Amino acid sequence: MPKIEISRDKFFDALGRRFSYPELEELLTVAKGELDDVDEEEGLLKIELNDTNRPDLWSLRGLVRQLRTYLGEPAPTYPFISRPNERKESGERTIEVDPGLREIRPYIAGFVARGRVVDDDLLRDLIQTQEKLCWNFGQKRKAVAMGIYRSTLIRYPVQYKAADPDRTRFVPLSMEKELSLREILREHPKGQEFGWIVEHLPAYPFLTDARGEVLSFPPIINSARIGAVEVGDEELFVELTGLDLKTILLACTIVACDMADEGFEILPVKVVYPYDTPMGRELTTPFAFQTVEHTTRSAVEKLLGLNFTSEEISQALTRMGVSHTIEGDTITIVPPVYRNDFLHPVDIAEDIMIGHGMDRFDPEMPRDFTVGRLSAAEERNRRVKMLMVGMGFQEMIFNYLGSRRDFIEKMRVSDEDAIRVANPLSENYEYVRPSVLPSLLAAESVSSHAVYPHHIFETGKVAKKDPEDNYGSKTYNMLGFLSADPKADFNMTSSHVAALCYYLGKEYTLEPKEDPRFVPGRTAALLVGGREVGIFGEVHPEVLENWGITMPCAACEINLDILFEAE
Repeated sequence: MPKIEISRDKFFDALGRRFSYPELEELLTVAKGELDDVDEEEGLLKIELNDTNRPDLWSLRGLVRQLRTYLGEPAPTYPFISRPNERKESGERTIEVDPGLREIRPYIAGFVARGRVVDDDLLRDLIQTQEKLCWNFGQKRKAVAMGIYRSTLIRYPVQYKAADPDRTRFVPLSMEKELSLREILREHPKGQEFGWIVEHLPAYPFLTDARGEVLSFPPIINSARIGAVEVGDEELFVELTGLDLKTILLACTIVACDMADEGFEILPVKVVYPYDTPMGRELTTPFAFQTVEHTTRSAVEKLLGLNFTSEEISQALTRMGVSHTIEGDTITIVPPVYRNDFLHPVDIAEDIMIGHGMDRFDPEMPRDFTVGRLSAAEERNRRVKMLMVGMGFQEMIFNYLGSRRDFIEKMRVSDEDAIRVANPLSENYEYVRPSVLPSLLAAESVSSHAVYPHHIFETGKVAKKDPEDNYGSKTYNMLGFLSADPKADFNMTSSHVAALCYYLGKEYTLEPKEDPRFVPGRTAALLVGGREVGIFGEVHPEVLENWGITMPCAACEINLDILFEAE
C-alpha cells in the first residue's frame, strides 16, 4: 500500500485546524488511511493509504481535499477541466503526436502550471506525487510516467516522437555528457532501473519542443536543461505518457487539481493525434471522462442494513465531495474529476457509508450459528496438491487477473471464450485468466537462474464464457503443472498424468489433439469416463519464445471439477 510523508505543519495549516494524533488517526479512516509514524524531529507525518482505487489521496493536497470536504468545507471546483462537450482554451499550447507511437507508447496528456514560486516543500511534494503515481498507480512507470519541466524554456508545439534509439542523443538529467537513447539504458541509473519498459521496442518515445530542444526520454529521464526543475521556478510544464488513455487522463487530472490547490493557475494543453483514440483525435487536457452512475435507495439500505432519508444520503455524499441528485428511489451521482473508482452501485453505497459515519452503524451479533468446514471441492484440491508435491512438484500461487498479451497473444490462442473486465484499472488486469498455463510460464520465464529441472504446479480457478450459464460465464477448479528441463517431453508428462490418475483412482484414455499452445503430434487430450478433462504435451517453441524461455517445457492442464464428476 502507498505511504506518503508530509509536513505536519503544512498539513494542519491546509486543514485549517490542528488535531491530536488520536483525533487524526480517527479522521484518516475517511480516506482509508492510518497514521503510520510521526517524525517529531523533522516534523513529518508518515501516512499509509489502504485504498489502491483512490490515487487522488496519495498526496498532501489530495488527502487534505478529502478531509476538508468531510469536515464540512465545500468541494472545490476546477474550471480548467475540459469535458466531451466543453473544450477549454489552450492557446498555442499544443502537443503533436508522431504516428509511429501508436504501437509503442501511444498516449500523452499535459498542462502548464504558473503563478506560484516553487519552494523546497512544494518541490518535495511534487516529486513524491510523481513517484507515488508512477510507481504504484503507473506500475513502475510502465503504464504512467510523468515529467515536469521549466515551461519558460519551451516553444510550442511540443513534439512527441518515435525516435531512433541509436541516432537520437541528448544530455540526460544528472549527467554532463551526451548519450544516445540506447546508451542511456546502459549507463544512466534511471535507464538501468526502467530500461526494461522500452528496450524491446523498435523506436523509443521522445519529447522535444518546436526548436528541437529536448524535454525528455519518457518514461526514463528528463533532459539536463529543460527538465531540471529547481527551487525558484514559477512556471512548469507537466506531461504524462502511457499505454491506456483513461489512466493517463485520470493521473493528469489528479496532478492538475493538486497543483491548483497549491495555488497554481492551470493552463490546458491540446494534444493532436494522427490516429484514432477512445476520445477522438484532438483532446484538450486536463480532461474529465467520467460518466454519471446510478443506484437506488433500497439497494443502499439493503447493503448497509440501515434506513436513510434523502437528506441523510445527500449529506453523506456531499461530505465525500460527490455531486448527486435524488429523485424518488433513484440516486444519481457524478464522480469528481479526480476519481474513477465508481465501477458498481456498491461503490456508491460505500461512499454513503463513509460519509454517513461508520461509527453510526450499531454492531450486531450474528443471528445464525454455523460450523466452518472445507468444501468438497477444496478437499479434492488439497488431495491433488499432496499428490503433486509427492511427485516432486513445487506449488505456486498466482493472480487470476492479467493482460491480453499474457493470456491470449503469448499463448497463440483466441480470445473467443476469454472474459474481459469492462473497466479495468490497467491493461495488466484486463482479463480473467482462461487457463493456468500462462501463469506457470510467467513463473518459468523469470526462473532461468535456478538449477534445473523445474517442476511447478498450481491448483486454482479459471473462468470462461458459457452462454448456457445464468451469468454468461463459468468458473472451474483447475490443476496445471509444468516441467522445464532438457529432458522435458511428452513421455515425461504422460508418466506424471498416469501416476496422478492412478492415485486418484481414475481410469483414463488418451486421444491425439491439436492445440496451438503445444507441438503438433506431441499433444494429447485426457479422457475420463469418455469426457475430456484435460490436455498435455510439449509446449510450442513459439510460445516459449514469446515468454523468453530457452529451456524445453512440457505442461498439462486438468479440469478438476469435470475429472471428479466423471466416472
